[in-house]
Amino acid sequence: MYEDQTYEALLERMLDRVPQGLDKREGSIIYDALAPAAAELAQMYIELDVNHNLVFADTAAGEYLERSIAWSGIRRRPASQAQLQGSFYREDGTLLELPVGSRFSLELMNYTAVEKLSPGIYRLQSEQSGAIGNRYFGALLPVNYIAGLARGEITALLIPGEDAESDEALRQRYYASARRPATSGNKYHYMEWAVQVEGVGGARVFPLWNGPKTVKVVVVDAAKLPASALLVSKVQQYIDPLPGRGEGQAPVGAVVTVAAAAGKNIPITAKVILDPGYTLQQVQEQFKQTLEKYRKEQALNAAYVSHSVLGALLLAVEGVLDYRELQLGGVAGNVTLTEEEVPLFGSVVLEV
Repeated sequence: MYEDQTYEALLERMLDRVPQGLDKREGSIIYDALAPAAAELAQMYIELDVNHNLVFADTAAGEYLERSIAWSGIRRRPASQAQLQGSFYREDGTLLELPVGSRFSLELMNYTAVEKLSPGIYRLQSEQSGAIGNRYFGALLPVNYIAGLARGEITALLIPGEDAESDEALRQRYYASARRPATSGNKYHYMEWAVQVEGVGGARVFPLWNGPKTVKVVVVDAAKLPASALLVSKVQQYIDPLPGRGEGQAPVGAVVTVAAAAGKNIPITAKVILDPGYTLQQVQEQFKQTLEKYRKEQALNAAYVSHSVLGALLLAVEGVLDYRELQLGGVAGNVTLTEEEVPLFGSVVLEV
C-alpha cells in the first residue's frame, strides 16, 4: 500500500520544498539534515504497511489473526495430547491389571494410563502435546515399579495428538464458517459440532439418511484417517448422547448417528525414468510424502482419486524425468470413492 513511499522519494519531496538558490547537493548542510528524517519516515511507512496487513484476516498472522477473527467466536485450536492403547502382561502372558495413573516411557516420550478399557488394556495419554505423541509404538518401560508387570506395549493409536493449529488452517476454518453459516441445527452446524471435539479432523453430514429427523455424521481423525471407536464415541456423546432427547448439541427430535469414515486402500504402482544422480528409494520416499499431503486434502472432499492428478504429482517429484504404466488399485484410471470413503495409499511401488 505504501510501496512508493521510499527513502529516495521522500528525500526528493523534502528537497523540493527547499527554496531555489540554496545548496541542496549531497553533502550540503540541508541535504545532511533532511536525509536522516527521510530514512526514519521510510521506515515508518514500512511498519505502517505491515501493521495495516495485520488488521485483516486474509493477511494477518499469529496473535493478530486470532484478534482479527475473535468477533466470530472461532479460536485457534491448541496442541492436544495423543491417546493410545496399551496392553500389559504378566510373566505367564496373561493380561495384568495396573493402577490408573501409572506412567511409562518409550524412547523420548512419556505416557500415563488414564482409563481402563478392558482387563489389561488401558488408554494411555501422551504427556507431551502435539503430533510427536503419535509416532511411537512398541515396548513400554514403567517409570515406577509395578508389581507383576513383565511386558507392556503400545498397540494402537486411538486419537491422534495435534500440533497447535497453523495460521493457514485457522484462516480456512474462519472462511468456511463465514461462507457457510452454521445456525439452527442446519447441515453446517453438525459439521461444526463434530470438529469441535478434540481429535476430529473433518466431518461429512448426511441429513435424513434413515428417515425423517435422522442425521448421520461421518468423521475422520486429525490425520484424516478413519476415526477410532473411542473418537466416534466422544463425538456421539457431544452431539447426541441420548437419541432425540436434545441432551447434547443437536436439537430435540434429531436422532444423530456418528460413524467413522471408511478407508479405501489404493495400491499405487508405476515405472519411472530417473534423472542421473537420483535413486529409486529417494524418489519413492518423496512421492509418498506428496501422496500423504494429497490424501489429507482429499479426505471427505473428493468423489474420486484422479489418475491424471497423481501422474502430475509423480512427475513433479524431484528426480523424475518421466513415468509410464501408472496404476491405481491395479487399473490405469480414476478410482471412485463413496461419500463415506477416504483414500488410503498403503502400498506405493515404483520401478525403473
